[in-house]
Amino acid sequence: MTHPVKNAPLHRLSEFAVGLLFGWGLLISGMTDPGKVIGFLDLAGAWDPSLAFVMGGAVLVGLVAFTLARRRTLTLLGGALHLPTRQDIDRRLVVGGLMFGAGWGLAGFCPGPALVSMAAGHGQAVLFVGAMLAGMGLYELFDRGMAKPATA
Repeated sequence: MTHPVKNAPLHRLSEFAVGLLFGWGLLISGMTDPGKVIGFLDLAGAWDPSLAFVMGGAVLVGLVAFTLARRRTLTLLGGALHLPTRQDIDRRLVVGGLMFGAGWGLAGFCPGPALVSMAAGHGQAVLFVGAMLAGMGLYELFDRGMAKPATA
């Protein structure tokens, strides 16, 4: 069930602005360059530590944002604020993290930077996003099949 947003045009404009800022940050930080990402992940070779600073900055911003958000019940635009509550580490989380890391290491892309790179016209990113969408579709099919009760 969806809940109506009080000021939908302002809400959509803020979503667009935040997405644009995020994409711009990905471009500036080099997260959209698969070579730079793979250089960061190559600990035994010519390691490029620059993305560690990007990730560290993101973690700090996230810590501050979540600390402030926990004190609120409404978003800045007046909508209901829903923060995650689960804290357990289950098999799905571990397997998903391993798959994400393997894909990131093999392709040099993760979802956000891949979308930005695709919009910039990079062929590798188009292939990655296609494979990512196919994987998401397969997961949905598998997950629905696992959720169906067995018939006798």
